[in-house]
Amino acid sequence: MKRIFSGIQPTGNLHLGNYLGAIRNWVRLQGEFECLFCVVDLHAITVWQDPAELTANIRKTAAAMIACGVDAERNIIFNQSQVPGHAQLAWIFNCVARMGWLNRMTQFKEKAGKHRENASVGLYAYPNLMAADILLYKATHVPVGEDQKQHLELTRDIAQKFNTDFGKPVFPIVEPLIFGPATRVMSLRDGSKKMSKSDASDYSRINLTDDADTIALKIRKAKTDPDPLPDTVEGLADRPEAENLVGIYAALAELEPEAVTSQFGGWLFSRFKEALAELAVERLAPVTAEMNRLQADPRYVEAVLARGAERANDLAAPVLREVYGVVGFLGRDGAGGT
Repeated sequence: MKRIFSGIQPTGNLHLGNYLGAIRNWVRLQGEFECLFCVVDLHAITVWQDPAELTANIRKTAAAMIACGVDAERNIIFNQSQVPGHAQLAWIFNCVARMGWLNRMTQFKEKAGKHRENASVGLYAYPNLMAADILLYKATHVPVGEDQKQHLELTRDIAQKFNTDFGKPVFPIVEPLIFGPATRVMSLRDGSKKMSKSDASDYSRINLTDDADTIALKIRKAKTDPDPLPDTVEGLADRPEAENLVGIYAALAELEPEAVTSQFGGWLFSRFKEALAELAVERLAPVTAEMNRLQADPRYVEAVLARGAERANDLAAPVLREVYGVVGFLGRDGAGGT
């Protein structure tokens, strides 16, 4: 059996980068794997969250997943905090992982910046929680971007060390599913930075809740250079904003970038942006409409999450009992390790 676990943080409006880089790929994978898709609200609170906003963002993120085509019947959609096993297994992994491993995690250094002493312990240790997210369900594959490869390697290290320490092959060695560079969407204001929900400028991203006029406006205002589009991909070298817009068009049209430069080579950006805006609206308008419908029915979204949590707990419970027994805890059934 092949099983996927993947998660997304509920930290505000999901954007085009989330759609092309993650959620659209989840939709494609759901016919090939048994899938668990998680709103990782435990990860979200590694930095301060306003409680009311967090609640709203959990619903909004789940609605976006469903609107993009993730099937809540075929897959398990849930929010992390409703399955206590994530936190329970994470503590065990805190005792398995080594400080030196976490000290090498580059994302903590990037997120904490110059204020490492003021960062939460959760932010430092969250790669162990990420490992618990995956291994609690004995997932075999995880779709990851290039920036998450290091964390998946840590998950593999933790699984191997646990299996070695206790002399039992409890956890699988998870394999990554890495998608191509066309899914790496950059800021519309700075082609050297990833599109991000945390960017101060709303014009840096296309939100999945943006209407057609807003999408077109943001694309028109996207940063470009004065030269026309090249007719080869090689001509995009050292032109990050041009490369980004070509990549977005290619991803939305499901083409290779070479096909886009061949079709639009020599066009001025003002004209190319019109074509890109038309395509983006065509692809995203149905998603936005469905998101709006789902957000108007919060009870339905909450019911999807609750049912997903029940199903996730059913999968997690035997794994956690097995781990408790191997470690030597007295489990719920009263049996300790042997």
